[in-house]
Amino acid sequence: MEAPKPEEISHPPMDQLQGLEYCIDSNPSWGEAIALGFQHYILALGTAVMIPSFLVPLMGGDDGDKVRVVQTLLFVEGINTLLQTLFGTRLPTVIGGSYAFMVPIISIIHDSSLARIEDPHLRFLSTMKAVQGALIVSSSIQIILGYSQLWAICSRFFSPLGMVPVIALVGFGLFDRGFPVVGRCVEIGIPMLILFIAFSQYLKGFHTRQLPILERFALLISVTVIWAYAHLLTASGAYKHRPELTQINCRTDRANLISSAPWIKIPYPLQWGAPTFDAGHAFGMMAAVMVSLIESTAAFKAASRLASATPPPAHVLSRGIGWQGIGILLSGLFGTLSGSTVSVENVGLLGSTRVGSRRVIQISAGFMIFFSILGKFGALFASIPFTIFAAVYCVLFGLVASVGLSFLQFTNMNSMRNLFITGVALFLGLSVPDYFREYTAKAFHGPAHTNAGWFNDFLNTIFFSPPSVALIVAVFLDNTLDYKDSARDRGMPWWVKFRTFKGDARNEEFYTLPFNLNRFFPPS
Repeated sequence: MEAPKPEEISHPPMDQLQGLEYCIDSNPSWGEAIALGFQHYILALGTAVMIPSFLVPLMGGDDGDKVRVVQTLLFVEGINTLLQTLFGTRLPTVIGGSYAFMVPIISIIHDSSLARIEDPHLRFLSTMKAVQGALIVSSSIQIILGYSQLWAICSRFFSPLGMVPVIALVGFGLFDRGFPVVGRCVEIGIPMLILFIAFSQYLKGFHTRQLPILERFALLISVTVIWAYAHLLTASGAYKHRPELTQINCRTDRANLISSAPWIKIPYPLQWGAPTFDAGHAFGMMAAVMVSLIESTAAFKAASRLASATPPPAHVLSRGIGWQGIGILLSGLFGTLSGSTVSVENVGLLGSTRVGSRRVIQISAGFMIFFSILGKFGALFASIPFTIFAAVYCVLFGLVASVGLSFLQFTNMNSMRNLFITGVALFLGLSVPDYFREYTAKAFHGPAHTNAGWFNDFLNTIFFSPPSVALIVAVFLDNTLDYKDSARDRGMPWWVKFRTFKGDARNEEFYTLPFNLNRFFPPS
């Protein structure tokens, strides 16, 4: 067969990603869906354990407090995921904890009025109640922007070109959670990375009863193998005389979660006591809520593509943000030590498994709620070394970033204007947060360091986030630089029909509310 001529080669833009086995509203068999849901639950454990493991000791809490916070975070994650998949955007997204809230929460921990409390447990409870109060107040930002449809109006300024750096940096911006963590225990991290890539990509043609079992369950299989290998190394005494940091990252018995966890414990609102409210804390937390808003907007768009759906209409996106605001309110009421955002790693897993089914994510939410109540069993899975998760993140964060880059197909990349905007937004989105991180590591405070603590928290939180910096730069340049004559180059004609619910017939299939609720909440 004669080779095609270069001028005959064409890759036309496609507003729905092809090649998925199951899209948003098609479902695998119940057995396969349950196994896939459990796989999403295991992946969500990484962030759910890491955030409390870092913050609780700083607050004066012990291992028992850490376990309760992990259980509470998973419980609320399950509730928020169900709410989002049923009544929010209805995209197959896990709503998990967010690292964006770390900056204002650490600032609250170091507040002089709390730091001077001598009794560790009392300091932990007082700090937790202060964080809860800040989360409850700041959640109003997303609730108002979402349900008033103000975010829908804002999103009309987002073109495919403007969203490329934002979505790309939702993945690339988390590079410090990837290989730098793998490098802390290479004897576990490197084999995990190799095994996951081998199973999910090179051996994906291996079928059992017409099911590509290695591709579909690459995460579960590789985690099981490497976890057993890590336990073998731990039991054999391989880390007995190694430095403390190596033991924390490599051993399977250092989390102290199983021994500290109760058999059964149901988290409930205000379980830590009545929240306390401080205006300065709330203002600082509002910046994290804005960062969560930006990161989730980008992750929703990535999830829509990996679920083989059309881009979510503006009012659907805004509706999802409103429900995420409710999620942050629940986080404050229950006391999770983190706000809510779309879990980027779980979005990446949609692409890795090629299953974008909504039902799978709802099943994973059921696992989160179930295992958060059965403390011992949940703690068993939560004791997986974080290095194993970091190896998987190297693949999944990169996959989400590449989905962002795929939006370039709707734009004209032979335009100097588009090259300038894309390049500058990507570079500054990586460079500015890196400067803020390095400055903070050396000076023990962010570049914004005035007498107004809330102002410092606000600026430092915003500029710590790569997607937030990318959105500010890309959307500003895209809507001010020769914008009148470049609608086609920016890719706007491709997204115009998805701005309104009735602009495309597929929107009804993907985004209609269940239980015939659209009668009471008619789409715009």
